[in-house]
Amino acid sequence: MIRIGVVTFPGTLDDRDAQRAIRVAGGEPVRLWHADDDLQDVEAVVLPGGFSYGDYLRAGAISRFAPVMDRVVDAARGGMPVLGICNGFQILCETHLLPGAMIKNAHRSFICRDQPLRVENTRTAWTTAYEQDQVIRVPLKNQDGQYVADERTLAELEETGRVVFRYVAGATHGPAGYETNPNGSRHDIAGITNEYGNVVGLMPHPEHAIEAGFGPDEPGRGTRTGTDGLGVFTSVLGALVR
Repeated sequence: MIRIGVVTFPGTLDDRDAQRAIRVAGGEPVRLWHADDDLQDVEAVVLPGGFSYGDYLRAGAISRFAPVMDRVVDAARGGMPVLGICNGFQILCETHLLPGAMIKNAHRSFICRDQPLRVENTRTAWTTAYEQDQVIRVPLKNQDGQYVADERTLAELEETGRVVFRYVAGATHGPAGYETNPNGSRHDIAGITNEYGNVVGLMPHPEHAIEAGFGPDEPGRGTRTGTDGLGVFTSVLGALVR
């Protein structure tokens, strides 16, 4: 069975959710601690959501220096699939495994809602289970979710197809004026990849949309029926067995 590590930092909230998503997808989740100095022979790593170190200084800034992150950075540069969800995305930006930065939402408020996303790159290790331009719905919850980068970086991401997920219309219960883009992210970016497709970061939470009865509400299908997030985890399992 494929072993996928899930790192827990002080303040991590969604590590057990990520572990369950891996298990439901058919993998073996392995708990990794922020102070670990090895990755316990895992074949991929998930940096889950939460508020590591209370987002002190800025989101992900302290976690970047955790001992386990030295191993994660080396493994990612060697081709290991690495996924950063929400706070994990922030940490990936802080380690410079992904470009850009995450800052406070433009409306300066915490947001929590079921969020439609368009899948714009199905060639990464974490998205092969989806179809190009497929619209999926997964929960979104953050206060530092505004993705920013300089114009040159944004142009490079667009030109090289490295935008993986983009916010689209259809969400409800969001701040006025943010029906499509919930946090002011440049180019409506919800997730990006590195140039090799093994490292992906996204703000929404696919691990909260893996089981009917517990996922997002799906229009026309019923309350809590959404399982669109499961494809993220089945994708990496498929990539690792090829």
